[in-house]
Amino acid sequence: MIAKDKSDKFAHAGTPVVNVCRMIFSDMTQNDSKMCWSRLICDKRLGLEHYNDSNSGGIRSDFQRDYDRLIFSSPFRRLQNKTQVFPLPGSIFVHNRLTHSLEVSSVGKSLAREVSKRLKRKYSGEEWAYKLDDISEIVSAACLAHDLGNPPFGHSGEKAISSFFSEGEGAELKSLFTSDEWRDLIHFEGNANSFRQLVHQFAGRRPGGFAMTYSMLASIVKYPYSSSHANEKGKFGFFTSEKAVFAKIADELGIIKKGEDFYVRHPLVYLVEAADDICYQVMDLEDAHKLKIVNTRETLELMLGFFPEERKARMQEIMAGVSDKNEKVGYLRSCIIGTLVQECAEAFVLHEEEILAGEFEGCLIDHISRLTKDAYRACSDLAYEKIYRASSVVEIDLAGNQIIAFLMKKLIDAVRYPEKNYSQLLLNKVPQQYEVHAPSLFGKIQAVLDHMSAMTDVYALDLYRKLNGMSLPAV
Repeated sequence: MIAKDKSDKFAHAGTPVVNVCRMIFSDMTQNDSKMCWSRLICDKRLGLEHYNDSNSGGIRSDFQRDYDRLIFSSPFRRLQNKTQVFPLPGSIFVHNRLTHSLEVSSVGKSLAREVSKRLKRKYSGEEWAYKLDDISEIVSAACLAHDLGNPPFGHSGEKAISSFFSEGEGAELKSLFTSDEWRDLIHFEGNANSFRQLVHQFAGRRPGGFAMTYSMLASIVKYPYSSSHANEKGKFGFFTSEKAVFAKIADELGIIKKGEDFYVRHPLVYLVEAADDICYQVMDLEDAHKLKIVNTRETLELMLGFFPEERKARMQEIMAGVSDKNEKVGYLRSCIIGTLVQECAEAFVLHEEEILAGEFEGCLIDHISRLTKDAYRACSDLAYEKIYRASSVVEIDLAGNQIIAFLMKKLIDAVRYPEKNYSQLLLNKVPQQYEVHAPSLFGKIQAVLDHMSAMTDVYALDLYRKLNGMSLPAV
């Protein structure tokens, strides 16, 4: 459910345990238990390692190329027809996955620039300090990609897929998989799927998937461990099929390993997470106001709670000259984002040593000022009570569950029994890049999940109707 995912932000530490295992790095600029920026910022490309040339010239850095590659990709464009929280827009525009990702990227870039500026002062004497200029481009691209693997119908889509295996018709398949494969299925995770979408070599595509830089790929892995370490919420960062890829990236970047398939976060993950936290919490409230789920008085009161009395008085004076209530909310939203960006940047720099040692606990918003954190928490509480339980949101959850369970059943039957006439007809509709004839059953199921997660809300609904005989092509 969306509500559970959003409301648990503060309850989830967002980082692995803090006892660091010894790991010896070849880079003599760091010690055994601490990561170093000189290795963490790396423009080597997955699948194109033999072409790596840091002196290739051109007006764009390799990290800017990451961003551009995503912007022009089909998986990114499809996000415009995927639910963020509220049903896709009718007469009132609300955020979808694409607009959310663009805003997160914008906020992430600003946040990373603030951090880069402070770190450059700290490390001005180091010969690798110039690399810190790339932080904003890495974070901007990672923010753009952070939701790339999310299935249709918002977070309920993730739950619908995992529930199909844990408590639905897919439960009968358990004996056909290894324990690791089964955990991947019953904890299906949009974060892990985003990593897969970027690194997996789909049929007919080049090695390395999107061929992104190592640093960018590491920066989207919010939960850097396999499903065998998934917490009570089922969060993890890479599927069994991508374990070796993540290990290769982590090795190159000097990311601390704490155990089998278990690492600390790349430091820039904290900036990507903070940008996401800032955007969804503030923008969900603004959308709820536009949809009249939360009234203007309550919205303005919550938003003004982020500021001390003196600044609040000045802001109220400015708003007194504005009659449009949506304009007032928009003004406060921009002020809140600015405040949160500054405070999260300060928190990152203040705790940088802990972050590099893999000992930082919680997310950056857990470490901002009491006033701002309390206001953020108040917005989170209201979101859980009023926004994520709104009838339109629950209706999307219910419909999404029904549609995804039905399509999963049909597609899995088709890949298991491809000789059947119905299976052949259905598999003809699956894009060729998805390996529905993979040699292993797990490979076949992953092809189904790849196809399902790539669907937009509109496509999934249309396919559901057609397979049920509720809709036919025009004759």
